[in-house]
Amino acid sequence: MTERELFYRHLGLPSFYPMGLQIEKAEGIYLYTPSGEQYIDLVAGITVSNTGHRHPKVLEAIRAQLDKYLHLNVYGEFIQSPQVRLATKLAGLLPEKLDSVYFVNSGSEAIEGALKLAKRHTGRTEIISFVDAYHGSTHGSLSILGHETLKNAFRPLLPDVRLIEFNNYCHLEKISTRTACVVIELVQAEAGIISVEPYFLNQLKRRCARDGVMIIVDDVQMGMGRTGKLFSFEHYDFVPDILVLAKALGAGMPLGAFIASKKVMDTLAYNPELGHITTFGGHPVSCAAGLAGLEVLLADDLISVADEKGAHFVEQLSGHPAVSEIRRAGLALGVDLAQPEKRGLFMESALKNGLIIDWYLFKPATFRIAPPLTITFEEIDLACEKLLTVLDSL
Repeated sequence: MTERELFYRHLGLPSFYPMGLQIEKAEGIYLYTPSGEQYIDLVAGITVSNTGHRHPKVLEAIRAQLDKYLHLNVYGEFIQSPQVRLATKLAGLLPEKLDSVYFVNSGSEAIEGALKLAKRHTGRTEIISFVDAYHGSTHGSLSILGHETLKNAFRPLLPDVRLIEFNNYCHLEKISTRTACVVIELVQAEAGIISVEPYFLNQLKRRCARDGVMIIVDDVQMGMGRTGKLFSFEHYDFVPDILVLAKALGAGMPLGAFIASKKVMDTLAYNPELGHITTFGGHPVSCAAGLAGLEVLLADDLISVADEKGAHFVEQLSGHPAVSEIRRAGLALGVDLAQPEKRGLFMESALKNGLIIDWYLFKPATFRIAPPLTITFEEIDLACEKLLTVLDSL
């Protein structure tokens, strides 16, 4: 059997209709097939490869760690330099309130840890999240996900979860002294790039402060420079109680984290001890890659130009008759097709023109543009030239 046939035969797949593109190599913003076809990756592995595919400095850090050790023991038992160095670097870049980092493997696991931490710290059980929010697909993260289609087949889920409408300040009345936490994306990615309104966020802060409710910011997709700031909350006069990171945190390696104050984080260490545990969380190779990736973002000034690069896409795509609206947060765009029924044709044409494109889960007529932050303006011009060809074909 061919590798393609074995892929469909032996891999558990999340859908019957995967893209099915076989990739042999990746470099920068490009993916290559075994036959040498080149594709521009406009989704960065779903906002994972912010420093591009196989950045030389990330590879160097991985190779150096491979020569030292891989897994040693369950998380938190041994002092491992890659974990310590990355946690210290993150704490130095974050407000003083966020100085304790708990490493895990993924965004879903980071959300699970953050939920447990909020419940443990407050002694409360109610969790509030938002309609059209995406937080992962494990049972706890699925419970607070804001879209019923993905949830119904797996009920019963976590109890005492309440969904409210994003940017509807009237719904904030549902927050009470029963509430342990509110989980929010400051940019709802899978809703097609919907940003929080400052007035709504201010009212949310006041309500939570009044009732002693923790605010968890899910920055899994929009963190690590994607919005033009290292963390999305930096656009606002606001610091969350718990910050959740993943995806681009590992610079292409599996890594997640939930971050809080040391005082809050320590509540997971007693009554019961081992309140949250993970075997492979903060894997030394992943942490080495993550530290190198973070240093690249900062040293190469990729964050400050993300907004300008996003605007460059908008300038070239706006006004096309096949596009009805474009929403943007830094270098993350949600582009609405004027004729949603042509989504399939668009995808087919994009692949033929050497573009990797994806859709937002809760906005199926909106395609995602979130390339590696390393993309150059010349490469944006090339990508837009191809995108316009695709749009012309609709």
